[in-house]
Amino acid sequence: MTRYTLSLVAAVLAAVVPVSSRAETNFGQVAMHVAYMLQSQHYSHRDFDDELSAKLLQNYLNMLDFRHIFFTQQDVDSLKSKYDSTLDDHVLMRNISPAIEIYDIYKQRVKERLEFVNKTLNSHQFTFDSNRKIEIKRDKAPYPKDEAEQNKLWMDILEENMLQEKLADDAKAEETKKKAEKAAKAGSQKKTVEPAANEVAVKKDENLTPVQRVQKDYDRLLESINENDQEDVVDFFLSSLSQSYDPHTEYMSPTETDSFNISMKHKLVGIGALLGLVDDVAQIQGIVVGGPADKQGELKLNDKITGVAQGDAEFVDTKYLKLQKIVDMIRGKEGSTVRLRVNPADDPGSTKIVSIIRGEVELKEKLANAEMLVTPSEDGKESLKLGWINLSSFYADMENGTVSTTDDVQRLLARLIKEKIDGLVLDLRGNGGGSLEEAIRLTGLFVPAGPVVQAKDWQGRISYRECENQKAFYEGPMIVLTDKTSASASEILAAALQDYRRALIVGDKSTFGKGTVQTILPVERFMPFFAKKDRAGNLKVTIQKFYRIAGGSTQLKGVEPDLVLPSIRDVLDIGEASTDNALPYDTIPARKYNLIHEKPYPLTELSKRMNERVSANPEFQYIIDEAKRLKERIDRNTVSLSLAERQKESAESKARRERQDEERDQRVKSIAEKNKEGGFKIYHLTLDNVDKPELVIESDFTREQSTGMRMAKKDDDEEESGPASSKLPYGLEPMKLETVNIMRDFIDLTAKRPTTAKAEGAVAK
Repeated sequence: MTRYTLSLVAAVLAAVVPVSSRAETNFGQVAMHVAYMLQSQHYSHRDFDDELSAKLLQNYLNMLDFRHIFFTQQDVDSLKSKYDSTLDDHVLMRNISPAIEIYDIYKQRVKERLEFVNKTLNSHQFTFDSNRKIEIKRDKAPYPKDEAEQNKLWMDILEENMLQEKLADDAKAEETKKKAEKAAKAGSQKKTVEPAANEVAVKKDENLTPVQRVQKDYDRLLESINENDQEDVVDFFLSSLSQSYDPHTEYMSPTETDSFNISMKHKLVGIGALLGLVDDVAQIQGIVVGGPADKQGELKLNDKITGVAQGDAEFVDTKYLKLQKIVDMIRGKEGSTVRLRVNPADDPGSTKIVSIIRGEVELKEKLANAEMLVTPSEDGKESLKLGWINLSSFYADMENGTVSTTDDVQRLLARLIKEKIDGLVLDLRGNGGGSLEEAIRLTGLFVPAGPVVQAKDWQGRISYRECENQKAFYEGPMIVLTDKTSASASEILAAALQDYRRALIVGDKSTFGKGTVQTILPVERFMPFFAKKDRAGNLKVTIQKFYRIAGGSTQLKGVEPDLVLPSIRDVLDIGEASTDNALPYDTIPARKYNLIHEKPYPLTELSKRMNERVSANPEFQYIIDEAKRLKERIDRNTVSLSLAERQKESAESKARRERQDEERDQRVKSIAEKNKEGGFKIYHLTLDNVDKPELVIESDFTREQSTGMRMAKKDDDEEESGPASSKLPYGLEPMKLETVNIMRDFIDLTAKRPTTAKAEGAVAK
């Protein structure tokens, strides 16, 4: 095909940008320009040809029917014969009718399956006494060849659905019995109180029969599918096209672009309320402290929104609407007014109108925060002060520069240095990346000026980026903690600090393995000036691969830590290597850089000490055993439809958990008796309290202070239970506790090593 070229974040927060008329944008034209942009801008510079056409079709079918249970093989064969080699031609001719046609077939197949579901549930009595099994993960399974085979598959699916409901009811009944026995044993005289609104909704749902609950779930699925309009369908289709190039190239609708910007800035313009759906109605499940809704004062937790109006306009009924569409209607410009029609949680039978002026809301939960851990002085060991910085993403305001990960971390680090910490842990577990610029700047807090990352474009041109500060902000002992979900910018920072021999990397067997760079291109920029393009969206496209300064790529392989701790994540299908269409691993020449430490780290001795503790720590043995069982289940990929078999498995799991809990309780008591002076002292630092004179002890830090949001109490919340970590030895989860132990060894073994940089060539780990 001839190449065409062009010139050059369930739970959702009510936020930014007014809703525009969706009918104006020509989505056929949008699709054509997205295709051209992919050809000319993507790292691979691949033509959108017949091969990619076939890949697009399969991606689209998988996106709609990822379990291969709605389409039959007959459907797939028919669509492939029609579109396998022609979708590219349709798209480049501005024709998106195939996307609509395929979606309509999908919608019809879902409707037909629901008719089968309702008929079967009302006529068939499931006995759960067979020896049959059902596949858990079906994304690679063949489609049922015809309707007869599909009906057979769906009998198994419905039996599994009903079995799940049966097991859930049994578990709830047992839990209710245990609570009643516990209350009776304690002679509880608790005053009976009215349940919160969300508890009422849960109880109402529980009062449905298993058949009614299963039917309700499928009815919700069909409602959701029917609500999707042309823009939603085009979004699915173009996302399928984009990911035919690589897993991180993505078409983003305006709504998705807004969510992306919010996740990067950790700020939004809206009312500052967390919404969720309860009985098909939007409910207030959280209110941001200091946000517009909080300041206005009338909106309360568990209130239900039944209508939304812009300023003085008429109300739009929001019952049964998708949550995202309700959020879209609450969105608006800063300073504008939104009116909400509300059923108050404390008087559900009444209605009130709440007017709120939209404003900027800061989302604090995902911002950098820190802890200072003071270790107990036991077994003749001196107490240590360790800084622990938690970083869940590399956020930044890319437009105005008012939000910066590096600036926030530096503030926290400055306080930790002031407290005279003996070592620092940078916790990047679960950090999926973000701003490349922030990764480079943050690296510069720990190493002096020098290269941080290299990049290569589609033409093979190699460039590199440097941190520019002449002196590191923190020069003490350092560990970077990673896991299988640490990706992209996290891998850049971890790799650089490892190559510089500046920090010890500890964690899962490897990080995610995303070694690609994306940029966001507004589609409207590539469309002719006279086109309607208010809903054209954006293309997040891979433009480069990045490389370590030592020359290797993090693509596919990720960053392998210096010390590996046992992890369940290592057996899960996580990482770049598990994605479709991932770009390959390769290497480029190393750059010259100066090592921070002349001598290699004493990894052999560190590993020996760590392994001795891990082998003696029952918590890690629990992890190793569970990982082994999980791997066996994943490889088996089936679950029994026998109630007796499932009850047996459940009883074994319950007995295992109870045994572990008993053993853990005994260890906690033993440690407490041994250490009369107490265990770890943990102080919590946030960007709000980092400059306060006194440190705040972790136990005094509330969830509201941590998240910046008041949350509705869940049905299973128990105020007296405390955090899960308080039930663990020393109050620390095993990986965190072992990291502290590794830091102590690290300091002991390297205290007299030279810490001045020595100029030499790049040296790989």
